[in-house]
Amino acid sequence: MTSSKTDLHIALAQLNPHLGDVDANCDKLLHMRARATEQGCQILLTPEMFLSGYPADDLVLRADFMDRVDAGIARLAAATADGGPAIICGAPVRDAGRLFNAVFVLDGGEIKAVRHKVNLPNYGVFDDKRNFCAGSLQGPVVLRGWRVGLAICEDIWSADVCETLSESGAEIILSLNASPFEAGKTDQRMSHAVARMTESELPIVYVNMVGGQDELVFDGGSFALNLGGKLACQMPQFTESLSVITVRGGEAGAMLTGQVSSPDDANEAMWRALVLGIRDYCSKNGFPGAVLGLSGGIDSAIVTALAVDALGADAVRVVMMPSDYTAGISVEDSQSLADNLGLTLESIAIKPAMQAFDDMLEQSFAGQKSGIAEENIQSRLRGMLLMALSNKFGNLVLATGNKSEYAAGYSTLYGDMCGGFAPIKDVWKTKIFELANWRNQHLPKGALGPGGCVIPERIITRPPSAELRPDQEDTDSLPPYDILDPILIALTEEMADIQTIVERGYDAQIVAQASALLFRAEYKRFQAAPGPKVTARAFGRDRRLPLTSGFRPAQSETS
Repeated sequence: MTSSKTDLHIALAQLNPHLGDVDANCDKLLHMRARATEQGCQILLTPEMFLSGYPADDLVLRADFMDRVDAGIARLAAATADGGPAIICGAPVRDAGRLFNAVFVLDGGEIKAVRHKVNLPNYGVFDDKRNFCAGSLQGPVVLRGWRVGLAICEDIWSADVCETLSESGAEIILSLNASPFEAGKTDQRMSHAVARMTESELPIVYVNMVGGQDELVFDGGSFALNLGGKLACQMPQFTESLSVITVRGGEAGAMLTGQVSSPDDANEAMWRALVLGIRDYCSKNGFPGAVLGLSGGIDSAIVTALAVDALGADAVRVVMMPSDYTAGISVEDSQSLADNLGLTLESIAIKPAMQAFDDMLEQSFAGQKSGIAEENIQSRLRGMLLMALSNKFGNLVLATGNKSEYAAGYSTLYGDMCGGFAPIKDVWKTKIFELANWRNQHLPKGALGPGGCVIPERIITRPPSAELRPDQEDTDSLPPYDILDPILIALTEEMADIQTIVERGYDAQIVAQASALLFRAEYKRFQAAPGPKVTARAFGRDRRLPLTSGFRPAQSETS
């Protein structure tokens, strides 16, 4: 390559699509293209499957949906007839009776080229092989005087696609991605990109989707790498944005330049992922706001803070539903939390309803001791009240259970698990405390809530309790969370067996208890509301076990 090569300006469109709304996605892309035109760009690059949204799952099997995608591609191609930037857009495509996850190159009013995704992920949250056929290895596309190699997400997690592009004369690799967030994922992406850059000896541009989609949150963080692994561009996380990189020719190959933003630290990234998950689930599903119950505990407090950061105080409704077992400090702390966040706290006492249920069940429960059934009625009454408010006013009910409770089954079906979205179902209890302290010291980027100490300190330091019977604490039923969480993490995210965990120094009885609780509660998690994935293996589409199973790990395995 010589230095006389014409500079290429590429606009990275880090965008948040509305899955299924092809027209709206086209509108958004054309708006970004107008901005790219103003900045003198020759190419606009979108994330993977941007036009349809991702993952579209079985929607791609519908002919009427694919007809809309085809019409969208035709509309975008026609827009390029004006001589402005070419569009490189991710979308599904039908080809000879087969479906592919594809990238379209649109320029001069027509479809210049189509490339299919070669490596289809079929693990974790991904089901690409369910709906798509694998593409074949192909060479680069000549676009605006440059030989551009195209790779789609998983295609840069192994060597074959980039190796083929390099061997067939590509001068730069453009990678379209819909890579969902999880803790530590940023380093994984960068590691794979550096490996492909090193092997192919080509600079790489990595554009990633942003936005919440059911259980997934796409965090953006698009970037570009020069040879040697030097960062040429780093876009912000969790924010739609357009960033321009300049590609210049030289004797040593293409050289990229662009703007570099600082990435979020671990706690801010997780907080912003949860906020974006709430915001997009509400907005994309047409909810005017959210409603949840306050208990005076840490979980409902942190969900409230997340909801206010996501939606603003005007769109969040909080309700205290006290019983005879609700401590006075729980009411006081809930009021302080509401005041700190600019919310009005409603109170609906459940004692009359509890008495009504006692009367109705008196004959059926005759001769039985009071216990878990009566405790769960309280929890379900609260769920019923929240659903009544949701039905009347249209607000989304937010469930407040954390991952430790869901793992151990320390939660009540149709009670505290009641809701349309569960923002912290993939956040371990020990992490909840860490995030609460972090939020009191930081105002996250893009947050709609106030700064300062929004979660009262007593909520953070007070021993957790469900308050369904006198003097109840979580440790009455569970080991302390600082012991329980590492065991549950090993059982769920590592799929480790009892013996392996015991060999790490954990008490065999506690490990066996945690394992038994985990397996016993599978049916509860199956019925739980969706919530944003932020760990390596989340409950939901990320972790799939049979509900009916005779397999129970035995404590004797530890001997």
